Amino acid sequence: MGTWQVTEEKTCFESEITGNESDTEKELLQQFGKNTTAVARLIRFKSNGTGEEGIFAAGQKKGESMRTFTYTLRDGQLLLMDKKSGIITQKLWVDELTSSTFRFHLEGKDCESKTLTRTK
Repeated sequence: MGTWQVTEEKTCFESEITGNESDTEKELLQQFGKNTTAVARLIRFKSNGTGEEGIFAAGQKKGESMRTFTYTLRDGQLLLMDKKSGIITQKLWVDELTSSTFRFHLEGKDCESKTLTRTK
């Protein structure tokens, strides 16, 4: 499936107040999550059903806090499992999957979504 970078994360808080916010909330929303740094969260899905997730700094080849996992995709649901035990750690519902965009939400939290953009 390739290498993907997390480009947008929407929390339930943001989803709930968008559209009917006060002036103070609008001001806070503009600042909410706007910190930019030279790091990226990357997720790699390999064709053999394994993957890894980590934080990469600009100019570095190796990521920090690397977490390996196995995965399976079936019926619009992506299951992430612990590589050693095989226990399901996350159930994700795929909202959109194209050649360049991957959008999903956590099972039971429709208001919380992540958008990934393909890097390789």
